[in-house]
Amino acid sequence: MPLFSSLLKNVKREDISTPTANNNYKETEVNNKKEPIKKQNGAQNRNANNNLDSGLAMAEQPPKQKLVFHCQQAQGSPTGLISGFSNVKELYEKISECYDFPPEDILYCTLNTHKVDMTKLLGGQIGLEDFIFVHRKGRAKEIEITKTEDALGLTITDNGAGYAFIKRIKEGSIIDGIEYIQVGDHIEKIDNINLIGRRHFEVAKLLKEIPKGAVLTMRLVEPLKAGFSNIEARSNPRKGKKPGYGTGKETLRFKANGKCQIQEEPSGAMQIGIDNINQLLENFMGINDSELATQIWEQADGKQNSMDFAEAIDNSDLEDFGFTDDFIIELWGVITDARSGRLIHKTS
Repeated sequence: MPLFSSLLKNVKREDISTPTANNNYKETEVNNKKEPIKKQNGAQNRNANNNLDSGLAMAEQPPKQKLVFHCQQAQGSPTGLISGFSNVKELYEKISECYDFPPEDILYCTLNTHKVDMTKLLGGQIGLEDFIFVHRKGRAKEIEITKTEDALGLTITDNGAGYAFIKRIKEGSIIDGIEYIQVGDHIEKIDNINLIGRRHFEVAKLLKEIPKGAVLTMRLVEPLKAGFSNIEARSNPRKGKKPGYGTGKETLRFKANGKCQIQEEPSGAMQIGIDNINQLLENFMGINDSELATQIWEQADGKQNSMDFAEAIDNSDLEDFGFTDDFIIELWGVITDARSGRLIHKTS
């Protein structure tokens, strides 16, 4: 299958220009100070030569190895090579350049499966051996819903680039009884309110505030569906191709400051803590966000009590979520249980 190797940018070596004696030397007969000026220029030449040697040494250093990820469109496409991104939006831009469609067409990505599998969503990190599958916008649909219960039964998440979508539907809920609404559908509008650009917690709050008995119109966009016959089976195509990256225990983590870094996978206690924090987010706020759960866990690092933890939350970007005091205490309880191993003991 053809590879989109054109994405791999050639490293351009900059021309190195250095000053010469003729450029810097200015002959003068004033007060017979010609010789001191020559000495000064000789020092400048020595500095220039030192800079030249330094510049050449830097230029001769081998370039750092790039991280390159394999990618396919979930509905079927050739394989592309993606690199040079540091956050989700940049990743979408690279993918859109590879396949020549607008980045706004991307609903979300899954890792190592073309299926709409919400347990395989690309969130705030990518394993260095992961294969990316891109789910693009498909058919739009509008559905009228009567809110006969206090909750619709939806768990909302988002793609980190402005699209909120359905991650889970509670069994026996209002939405569960509407077959046209599916997990993976992007929630584009509620009545006349455009939700593009809204975070998951904003969409969940809006749905929660709709009074019981009200009728609402939800505009959804489902992922593009097509045959998968033109996608060849993948049997770990990157195995053995990247010395030093094939451990399977490292991930490329997208940070809130727009940077990314390679990190080891979370420890057992940390992962159980993050999973339980995510469950609290779903229970209290109707959202599911592993990256947000990871940020909450990290804010507790080095904190010995709930007051210090609450202060750390208030002094971070997480303040925008408006967590209540009761919710902070619930979070702290989960974190301390995970640290002490009590949650591990419960799940074993």
